Amino acid sequence: MGRTVGTIAKGIITPIIKEGDDLVHIVVDSVLKSMENDNYSLRDRDVLGITESLVARAQGNFVSIDDITTDINRLFTGDIGLVFPILSRNRFSLILKAMAMTNKKIYVFLDYPSDELGNHLMDVDEMYRKGLNSYTGILTEKEYREIFGAKAPHPFTGVDYVDLYKSLGVNNNIEIYLSKDPRAVLDYSKEVLVANIHHRFRTKKILLDAGAEKVLCLDDILTKPISCRGYNEEYGLLGSNMATEESLKLFPRDCNKIVMEIQAAIKAKTGKHIEVMVYGDGAFKDPRGKIWELADPVVSPGYTPGLEGKPNEIKLKYIADNQSEKMDPGEVVKLLKSKIKDKNDNLIGKAESLGTTPRQLTDLLGSLCDLVSGSGDKGTPIVLVQGYFDNFASE
Repeated sequence: MGRTVGTIAKGIITPIIKEGDDLVHIVVDSVLKSMENDNYSLRDRDVLGITESLVARAQGNFVSIDDITTDINRLFTGDIGLVFPILSRNRFSLILKAMAMTNKKIYVFLDYPSDELGNHLMDVDEMYRKGLNSYTGILTEKEYREIFGAKAPHPFTGVDYVDLYKSLGVNNNIEIYLSKDPRAVLDYSKEVLVANIHHRFRTKKILLDAGAEKVLCLDDILTKPISCRGYNEEYGLLGSNMATEESLKLFPRDCNKIVMEIQAAIKAKTGKHIEVMVYGDGAFKDPRGKIWELADPVVSPGYTPGLEGKPNEIKLKYIADNQSEKMDPGEVVKLLKSKIKDKNDNLIGKAESLGTTPRQLTDLLGSLCDLVSGSGDKGTPIVLVQGYFDNFASE
């Protein structure tokens, strides 16, 4: 009898990771115990995903609000224009609090009707009814309140983000405006911190072209340790999360080194060559809330070489619908398997690949891992994906 199961993803429970723990040993040991307890084995090209928070915690990659304040004071000489921060208590509120603690004036420009990730400041239908065009002009906080009311809670979190961000000021040093044009900030400050994530390079270029004197992004802050603790030389504050009321966990460092060590350790213990990746947020969008999940700068900050590239797949349904109408079931199976075995190494633009998903393997696998591990109380920060590289023709 042939295979009856394709891809399987399972969350693996680990001990609670603390700073200084031997992460490679803990990950490998957790996988081996899971295999023994649940009576399964590894196969070559299985994929092991480790959540980024596990890596960062083992590294002790944490920073205090004071660290952020110190670095911002080092980088900026005068008042600061802050452009397009995302709306998030977990991701951004402590960064803004640290900025306010510099005692500089902070001019916050929020994108609207939603931030880069789809968190809405206002209902787009109400915005339309009131004749508001976000592509023209700016809104002051006063004008925003006059149009949308004294309170405008987010439909998921119940938080009024304009009110929250305003409340983080020190001696009322935060002013809030709404605009889709980042250049509007230059009427208030020539020194700007760009806080959006995936469009940060474009935003920075627009500001520099418009005459800004200094433009930095979140990945320019905490690229070196301030108090002998956390930093990230590549991503800075991008990918950070609230750890406590006074500290942030940063995106992990040296992830490629870690995944290679785990891959080698698994090979030594089991003889199997698996792929390993560190994953953060998945790259998917909630169809109801319209929120794009990816608040990290990348889905995977580190992965083994076997996860480079994109899938190269044919669409079985397309072949079955177009080339097998008069065949019996056995002939259809033979046709489909032969098409897979004989497929071109590059199917981009080919009819037989119509409807497949040409995304990066690490984005697809990271999204799968993120959904399996969840973001709450599952307690499975390692995800084992088996059979991902199998197809209908695999034996």
